[in-house]
Amino acid sequence: MNIKLLAFITVACIGFINYSFAQKDTLEIIKINEGSGFFYIKGGIGHENDSITVYYHKPKNLTTKSKVLMVIPGAGRNGDDYRDSWIEASEKHNVLILSPSYAEKDYSYADYHLGGLIKELDIRKGVTFEKNSNQVFIDEDIVEFKPNTDTSQWIYHDFDRIFIIAKRAVKSKQQKYDMFGHSAGGQILHRFALIYPNSKANRILASNAGSYTLPNTNTTIPFGLKNTGINNKNLKRSFKKHLVIFLGELDNADEKGGKILRSKTTDKQGTHRLARGTYFYNNSIAIAKMLKTKFNWKLKIIAGVGHNQRKMAKAAAIYLYEN
Repeated sequence: MNIKLLAFITVACIGFINYSFAQKDTLEIIKINEGSGFFYIKGGIGHENDSITVYYHKPKNLTTKSKVLMVIPGAGRNGDDYRDSWIEASEKHNVLILSPSYAEKDYSYADYHLGGLIKELDIRKGVTFEKNSNQVFIDEDIVEFKPNTDTSQWIYHDFDRIFIIAKRAVKSKQQKYDMFGHSAGGQILHRFALIYPNSKANRILASNAGSYTLPNTNTTIPFGLKNTGINNKNLKRSFKKHLVIFLGELDNADEKGGKILRSKTTDKQGTHRLARGTYFYNNSIAIAKMLKTKFNWKLKIIAGVGHNQRKMAKAAAIYLYEN
């Protein structure tokens, strides 16, 4: 072998090993006790001075082979309530539950709902809250923001990190984890599948999202993927993820729970969550066909349920762990 090539490979290997150990050393060491509790981890890049509270439930019969489920809360950021909705399923199916809670004082609407994809958003301009209604109207011609091209600041990176930290704490042998997110959590998770297809997440249930980013590279963020750096090659990987658009049959025009964004662009997808989720799914199928790529996404509508995270969580537990 060429001496210079051998030297290069040796240096590269040493560099990789040192990098791997450095990465491992930067992970927080936490303790997860049996039952319900919480732990803190540092925020990601851009939020180094902030912390994320991760609520958990560790079932009494947890083993190294037990499944891991990450539950992403809605706009209330109430990870404890979302964790509690999964305690019964956690014990029944022997699943470790992790629910990260991002404080609103540290993570704005742009940081949380939109995952950090945009910055310098001023929601005081062009936003109208309709009295005695869950409708929030946005004037797209007035609202200003900038795309955040620093991908390291997007919160999607946090999820694998949380999984690895918790996995080490319980000595899990799992290589992947499942995800469930409701309302704002559903917004986060469908974008997570689009933006970060190389994650360790396995089955991703995006439930009852109020608005969607379409897999369209010609439409500007947050309505499409323009300015994110995502191209058709990336989309082909995204369409291979096990994303489920998980909708409540009654999360329709009659549903008054949860705030729903209204604007000229979002209303093209429909004026309520059931319509928008269905539109997003059908639009994604059409784009996948155009790209002639495999499409693993699914649409699941839960009968008799509206915008209710506990009932959707119960249905999700059956879908994930009983089918």
